[in-house]
Amino acid sequence: MVLQENNKLLSIIIPAYNEQDNIHRTFNTISQILNESHIPFEILFVDDGSRDMTWPRICELSAGLSEAKGISFSRNFGKESAIFAGLESASGACCVIMDCDLQHPPAVIPEMYRLWQEGFEVVEGVKASRGQENPFHTFCAKGFYKIISKVTKVNMSDASDFKLLDRKAVDALLLLPERAPFFRALSSWVGFRTASVPFEVQERAIGSSKWSMWSLVKYAIRNITSFSGAPMQVVTFLGWLMLLASLALGVQSLYRYFSGTALEGFTTVILLQLIIGSVLMISLGIIGHYISRIYDEIKARPRYIISKRCGL
Repeated sequence: MVLQENNKLLSIIIPAYNEQDNIHRTFNTISQILNESHIPFEILFVDDGSRDMTWPRICELSAGLSEAKGISFSRNFGKESAIFAGLESASGACCVIMDCDLQHPPAVIPEMYRLWQEGFEVVEGVKASRGQENPFHTFCAKGFYKIISKVTKVNMSDASDFKLLDRKAVDALLLLPERAPFFRALSSWVGFRTASVPFEVQERAIGSSKWSMWSLVKYAIRNITSFSGAPMQVVTFLGWLMLLASLALGVQSLYRYFSGTALEGFTTVILLQLIIGSVLMISLGIIGHYISRIYDEIKARPRYIISKRCGL
């Protein structure tokens, strides 16, 4: 009987960083929907090194409710690490990853679960709209996903972390050795039978986003370079571009020299030095970033360190 129940168990994985006011609200909202749908579940909160009362609130829930579980990092390791820690600790036959602020609507989960029961092993939550998001943020997000879709050859135009994964897909992800994994891309890269469910991004009722513009830029650069070597080709492109420019200027200079119209060209020399210097520095920066990523991978440090557990 217990084995049969585990074969149907749904694990909800919720990364949380400074979400003290959302813990009880999120648990109550999700549990009510799943109980009404008669879906056996566990809700696993992953405290990503929060500095507020997030972890004590998780422990409060776990002490009184068997479905509530939690793990806490020794420090902030980032959302990607929190997702993989949750996947590794979850015991369900399938897992749903969602945000703690309920911008991913829990009402969609029963439909995801139904599709999983029909045999789909990955159920993607696809954004029908981005809600009342800042227009500049929307523009940057669409630009990022357009670039990442091109370099990874995976359509991520409406991608999100809100998705259901069968145990086979979870195990496949956990086998990947990357120190800095890009969950949204890797969950598509592993394959398996996939379906999608549209959802409307909900407005955050409590608190504010923990993502600043600078952190989003770093997130974009890190994930593009972790999943693709395409930026390295920019160096090659710039090299060929400078070669063509050099040939054109060389032909022009020789023509003027032999025709007797050559001038000193001080301005041209300065401009060429500035352009070539800029190209070289950009190229070295791109190469240096990849070398630093290689260095991080070689060190093989763990993706995260768990300091506390409750309910597990």
